[in-house]
Amino acid sequence: MNPRNVAFSRTRLTELMVPSYANFGGKVHGGIILSLMDKVAYACASKHAGAYCVTVDGVEFLQPVEVGDLLHLDATVHFVGNTSLVVGIKVTTENIKTNNVKHTNNSFFTMVAKDDSGSPVQVPELALSNHKEMRNFVTAIRRSKIRKEAQIKLQRDYDAFIPEEDFALVDKHRGNITFDKDS
Repeated sequence: MNPRNVAFSRTRLTELMVPSYANFGGKVHGGIILSLMDKVAYACASKHAGAYCVTVDGVEFLQPVEVGDLLHLDATVHFVGNTSLVVGIKVTTENIKTNNVKHTNNSFFTMVAKDDSGSPVQVPELALSNHKEMRNFVTAIRRSKIRKEAQIKLQRDYDAFIPEEDFALVDKHRGNITFDKDS
């Protein structure tokens, strides 16, 4: 299996944000944006892998998107493992009247390549052709390590629940404890 470079699977999706996409606050519903991000991540990862890919990671929104804007989603493969890929997505909006471009978020989707029976399948290596691509690759490795360490720490904290210390934490963050603290 020959390595594929980042440019091979670079994908851009542009869609007009129409009123039917708006939530009750008048902004484009996050679910619409998430769906579009999932589509562009799928297209990018599947093109690199040469196989069907599924999403196994999440997204964080930084700014709202306005109805009437063009939403641009630019996706590139940042990292490949044996059967997984990390797709970086840069999301921007463009006001078609003013041509003002606003960066709304960067997101990273971890995808897994699957064969027709649903089993994981090996993906081609990623050929890195410049420092930015190498930085994205290394950063994806570090992000994965940090996420795994955080999951382990959160599980340890959950397992080591100490009511005496945690009551103060709940009170500090506007939690309203309605049960007897001594029980």
